[in-house]
This record gives sequence, C-alpha cells and structure tokens, in this order.
Amino acid sequence: MLLHGWGVVNQKALKSTSFEGVRPLESGPRVGAPVGNYFSRSRLPQGVNFGIVKFLEIYEYLASNKLRDAKGGIMIHVKRLKAWSTGCRFLVLGLILGWGFPVQAQDDSKKCYKRNYAVNILFENDLWGSGSDQHFTHGTRISFVESREEMEDTSACTPEQREKESGGLDILRNILKPLAAKDSPLRLSTDQVSIILGQNIFTPEDITDPNLVVNDRPYAGWLYLGVSLIKRHTQQGKIKYFDTVELDVGIVGPESYAEDVQTWWHKNISDSPRPAGWANQLKNELGILLSGERKWRFELTPQNNSGLQVDFMPSVGAAFGNVYTYASAGMMFRLGVNLPVDIGPPRIRPGAQGSDFFKYNKEKPLAWYVYVGGEGRMVGVNIFLDGNTFAASHQVDKKIFVGDLYTGFALVVYHFRFAFSQVFRSTEFNGQKEVSEFGSISVTYTCGW
Repeated sequence: MLLHGWGVVNQKALKSTSFEGVRPLESGPRVGAPVGNYFSRSRLPQGVNFGIVKFLEIYEYLASNKLRDAKGGIMIHVKRLKAWSTGCRFLVLGLILGWGFPVQAQDDSKKCYKRNYAVNILFENDLWGSGSDQHFTHGTRISFVESREEMEDTSACTPEQREKESGGLDILRNILKPLAAKDSPLRLSTDQVSIILGQNIFTPEDITDPNLVVNDRPYAGWLYLGVSLIKRHTQQGKIKYFDTVELDVGIVGPESYAEDVQTWWHKNISDSPRPAGWANQLKNELGILLSGERKWRFELTPQNNSGLQVDFMPSVGAAFGNVYTYASAGMMFRLGVNLPVDIGPPRIRPGAQGSDFFKYNKEKPLAWYVYVGGEGRMVGVNIFLDGNTFAASHQVDKKIFVGDLYTGFALVVYHFRFAFSQVFRSTEFNGQKEVSEFGSISVTYTCGW
C-alpha cells in the first residue's frame, strides 16, 4: 500500500523527469564508491532520489561484506549482517517511499538532528486480569514513532538547513503548527511523533445472552487512527517534564469490526464462549478524541547513581470529544536501573500514558524497572456507557469519578522493550457488580538512523 501510494503521488513527476546524467547500474555499485554519486547529478525529485540512495547504501553494505557466492548470488551470513541497522533502514525506506516527502541524505557531521524510529505493539485484555469477558475486554494499539534530537554540534544549523531535514512525519508538525501556541508540543520543535492504529472492545458481563441486557453496559467497539506528539522539556541536561497531545479519529459501532475480532479471538486464542449479543451494540458513529497530558519527572536518587534509581512522575491531563471527555490527575513511582530510557510503558486511553518510544543507550543496553501508580478521572462523556450521541441506543447511568490503580515492570534489552501492567479500574456505572481488572502487554523495537 505504501509503495502504491508513492507511485500514485510521484507518477506525473517521474514522467516529466529527465534522467540525463544518471549513471546506469550494471552489476551493482562499485564496492567502496559512494553510492550517492550515482544519483548526485540526477534531476529526480528529492524524496525519490533519497530513497534510491538509501537503498543503494544497503546494497553496498551487502557487497562490501563479500556476501556473494561464486555465481554472483547473495549469500546470507547472519553473523556478518548488522540486523538491527539493516532492518531499520528497510523500514524507514519503505515509509519514505510511501510518503514521498522531501528528505535529504547527508553526512552525520552536517546534520542538525539525529533520528530514531520505533514500532510498538500493545495489547490489553481481561484474560490476563479477571479471566472473564466483561466491561473493557480487549484493546489493540499499534504505533510507528519518529523521534528526533539535536546533534551535539549544531553551530552550523540554519533555519533553512533544519527545514531541509524535515522527515517523513514532519508534515504532521507543519499541518498542526498554526493551531498551537508558541510553547505547545504541536510546534515544529516536537520531539516525537506517533502514527497510531487502535481498536477497543466493550461487552456486558454475560456475553452468552443474545437479548439486550438492560442493567449492564452495551456492546461497543471503536476502531481509530491517531497521531500523538510528545515534547521533552529539559533544564541543565535533565528532563523536567513532558507534554503529550493526541488526536484520534475513528468509527464506533458495527464498522469497528469489534464483533469479528472478539469472535475470532474466542475461537482461536482463548477458550471463552462465543459472544451472542452483538446485535445490540451501539450504532455507527464518527468518533473524535483530542487529549493532552503533562507529566513531570522528579529524581529521588542521583542521576549518576550506578545502582538502583527511584523517580516520581505526577501528571495532569484532559480529553475532549464525543468518545470521551474527562479531566485526570495521577502519579507513578519507578524503581530500577537506567530509568531515563522512557517515561513508562504506553497504555490505551483512558489510562495513565507512557511513551511509545524509549531511548536506546549503547553504553547501557540493559535497563529494567518496576512501577506502581494510579490515576483519577472526572468523566463528562463516555460514549461506551452513555450510548450514541445522535441516535437512540442502549445506555447505563455512568459514574462521574473513576479511578485506576496499576503495577508492573518493564525490561529493556538492547533495541527491545517488554512491559507488563496489571490494571484495576473502579466501577464505571451504577449497578456494576465488581471492579474491572485487565492486563497490558507491550513490545517495542527501536532503531537509529
């Protein structure tokens, strides 16, 4: 899909492009020669040119490591491949070609920014909590993250140079920039941008009853796309607080495919009964959610402590939309080693937010921590309890104040982070028999460019 999108966007440009001066590739680039020279005189659009150059860099790497057999074919020697770097470059190359944005390749010594990328997969399910299907029963959240930070020496950086280094996801910063105040995380100085695909599923306690359960919450699902922006604020080299803004847009109702996903999950993953009441779910409705959060970080032990470290992170937030409207406040304590690698693992909203990205430290590739925290919310709108906004549907009498308690651990090993949280959520509507309990599992892979 990404490559197809690039082809559609750039088809006219390619037809009108002169290829005069482009050196033909015969049997591949000459080993040791700068592959950029092949296209240095090309009149190709910048985005296309950069993608080709990066692809040839990977090809040159394979050739330079003598991965050819006697017949000229490529031999895969796993021990000789830099798996993380090569895999990351293919990932980013695909995104560059797919988005077709103008990105320039250049030496690290001339760069203003260092870019890192991450992919995060998050699952939340009550199978890992209460063991039964009820209330918030399943959530999936997949995100791709671009994180950037300034190089150590930026003395040669000009506004024009910074603009030339606009990455694929910087287009989102440029679109949202006019809507934001000077110090807002929506400005171009945003440190992290995440593209999100998610789905949430909600059911009543008894999923075997095909009839409408009038005294329990309705069946509901939400499928959405989102973008999240994070800005780090530092003082004397230490992170003081983080700002997060996220916009999610999707569909509530049958078109969210919640019924299909839960039915498949129960048939193939868990030993749960087939859900029988999805005919009573909420109707289709466009769902919009704009949320923001500020999280402070206080070090309770010295930052250069080589042993255990402890930090404390209070937070405040708010969300507005027809999906959720609420105000929140929370806190989290962490104890572990190399705590600054992230601000806690990610979670599905509503819930205490962490980060999709963590900073990989080559000198300290191993990190871990355990954590405990909580969040309270004053809820104005919850479509999954209130029912449809513009159509008649089943609803229950929601509670205004809802709280979460959670505990868990995170482990970072080189480019991977694994995290698990156990969440306990207070009753959300009048008549709910017991608190909700579910587990949250996330896996993150990060790499540098």
